[in-house]
Amino acid sequence: MHPELFNIFGFKVAWYGVLITLGVLVGAIVAQRMAEKRGLNANLLSDMTVWVVAWGVVGARLMYIATSPGQFIGTPFLHWINIREGGISIHGGVIAGIMVILYYQRRYKINFYHYADLMTPGLAMGVIGGRIGNFFNGSDTMGRLTGWPVGFTWPSVGEPILGIFKGENNWAGMPGLCKVNDTWDVLPKILCRDEYVRGPVHLTQIYGAIIGIILTIAAFYWLRSKRPGWATWQFILWYSLLRGGVEETFRLNPLWPKVYLSEGPNAAGIGLFTVTQVFSIPIVILAAYMLYVIARRPLPPETLSPVIVPSGGPSSTAQGA
Repeated sequence: MHPELFNIFGFKVAWYGVLITLGVLVGAIVAQRMAEKRGLNANLLSDMTVWVVAWGVVGARLMYIATSPGQFIGTPFLHWINIREGGISIHGGVIAGIMVILYYQRRYKINFYHYADLMTPGLAMGVIGGRIGNFFNGSDTMGRLTGWPVGFTWPSVGEPILGIFKGENNWAGMPGLCKVNDTWDVLPKILCRDEYVRGPVHLTQIYGAIIGIILTIAAFYWLRSKRPGWATWQFILWYSLLRGGVEETFRLNPLWPKVYLSEGPNAAGIGLFTVTQVFSIPIVILAAYMLYVIARRPLPPETLSPVIVPSGGPSSTAQGA
């Protein structure tokens, strides 16, 4: 269990990036097939997906930096752009992806929701891959210290895995937790001047992966709706609720504002409110309102007339707005 999948002549390939890419790729293939069945422009969707992913990564990194500035201030620029070991925010990725789809809507006169809805399973699969990748990274998106039975103690660096797999790099990403001014932070033991422990902690990486699995299953159910936008806003609503209400509650993130904190080897391992939780509140309200609006709209006709894509754009036809 090490962040690196393999290393070729000094070039490191991390589990994190590979697993996210795999999740998004599978989601893109599924979206392509659904687009063909619905009579949408599969070529346009393919072209759009490439740019949604590219700008989504940029937006996700920028959002992560904005919500975790302490990790970047005073560090080299390469650290700001290095995402191979984690450090992206799905909310930022979604916002950037929405901007890309809006651009395509304006340029090719398509219905935004007809295409955005098809991307929801891929987003959910990307969450699964990302959180499993976080698990391989060790300290990335780690949970708070807890005395609850679900607490997991990470093995020391180099310890055998299950008594079988041995190697000096096993669990290399998890240095331990140090008590600093009555709070806990990820620090090597040599730098800790107070109490130092390796666990147990909430396994929030797995909590996040379970959330991704739930959203993937739910996304296919939401796509059965004939109301454009239903799957998109359901995903935004439930991701924000589950991420903010479950994963972030137990995750070792700074509190802003500090309303409640209970962490330690004999505590619950709960913190309220993190930056993500605060930002999730208006997102949840907006998503609930949009679902209310969509539910009140008349159902669209069963068959929509195709519209020819303007010259210079991807071939085939695009679904009309």
